[in-house]
Amino acid sequence: MNFSSTLTRAGLLGPAALALFGPLAASAQEAAPEAAEAATEAVAAAAINSGDTAWMLVSTILVLFMILPGLALFYGGLVRSRNVLSVLMQCTMITAAVIVVWVLWGYSFAFGGSDSPFFGGFGKLFLTGVTPDSVSGTIPELVFICFQMTFACITPALIVGGFAERVKFGAVILFVVLWVSLVYFPVAHMAWDENGLFFGWGTMDFAGGTVVHINAGIAALVGAIVIGKRAGYGKENMAPHNLPLTLVGAAILWVGWFGFNAGSALSAGGSAALAMINTFTATAGAVIAWSLVEKAARGKASMLGGASGVIAGLVAVTPAAGFVGPVGAIVLGAIASVVAYYFVAVVKIRLGYDDSLDVFGIHGVAGIVGAIGTGIFASTSLGGVGYGEGVTMGAQLWTQFLAVLITIVWCGVVSAILYKLVDALVGLRPKAEEEAQGLDITSHGEVAYHS
Repeated sequence: MNFSSTLTRAGLLGPAALALFGPLAASAQEAAPEAAEAATEAVAAAAINSGDTAWMLVSTILVLFMILPGLALFYGGLVRSRNVLSVLMQCTMITAAVIVVWVLWGYSFAFGGSDSPFFGGFGKLFLTGVTPDSVSGTIPELVFICFQMTFACITPALIVGGFAERVKFGAVILFVVLWVSLVYFPVAHMAWDENGLFFGWGTMDFAGGTVVHINAGIAALVGAIVIGKRAGYGKENMAPHNLPLTLVGAAILWVGWFGFNAGSALSAGGSAALAMINTFTATAGAVIAWSLVEKAARGKASMLGGASGVIAGLVAVTPAAGFVGPVGAIVLGAIASVVAYYFVAVVKIRLGYDDSLDVFGIHGVAGIVGAIGTGIFASTSLGGVGYGEGVTMGAQLWTQFLAVLITIVWCGVVSAILYKLVDALVGLRPKAEEEAQGLDITSHGEVAYHS
């Protein structure tokens, strides 16, 4: 693009002025390349929307708030008192490690500009070519980088709930670095990059049903199976040690999730508004449904069940947030909550795997229900925004199913390999006596509570 057309796109030259001054502008470009660069920067600045940027800055901070303190407190309350600090520290160090990995190679692997449907490439390693003037849509690219970075942080932090209380700290961090590199970044590229496989299919994944929740849920399930049960599982009391802490964490997650879902619109407009109200309604439907089912099955609706319903609803609406209507979101949240309850209360017990904090039962299962359900409730007849031109509900459902299936298979196989690799390199489980004593004191040399 020459300097004249740059000025025209920036709104600095009209057609008449261009005819008069176009040759002069071309001459100026040859005489002063820095002027062309300045004009290009002016175009970039003009493309940035301050309202969109402000909303995305807030959304990014809200997603970080979901991890620290939200997820950390939610998980911390669910484990036994001798392991609470280990979970808090794992969430903290995972966040720090993934931030560094994202800047060095993660952003490039996911959004590096490659034409590959599976891999973003090496074009933006170490954020090469990214400056404060770089633009992504209507926001600075650096803001987009930070927003996506928080998603990359929370996903592996979710996984640790599957094997909480029985994995060495160093092994967790090593696994996470390998896992985000070989599982999370490729799936993020497939779902959200314009050259990605799922994106090209027209898969509806507004905020990360496949990328975040199914990925985390499957990795947690595989980990629970590969690593084995906690010592004393099924014989000792392993009830949550601090349910008020868990509710505080769940409440923070709900608040932060507005940044997670509405922020995924990448703008402050109608799509963000739809995602926001759906984040209210789906979660409400899920809490009510979980409590009703629990009341019918156990005779009482528990606070733990209420908190679990919050998470199930939020997970289910994540892929659907910008595509379904508010009433459809209520129904989707309720359905996902009931199915998740069945997996937590029945399937896990019957199959005998020790998913410590029900990561698969809630994130994995509700994520699958939400991702596939999006293909149904996005229909305009059910209050949704509709499908692409010429796309039927059946075709959209097939697309959703394929994306879910590929995510499950890729994540499951690679995660299993990585668990085995980490076990061979550094060992996954602590010694039996260390596990019995608690990871707080044996891994970190401190205790959460003093008598």
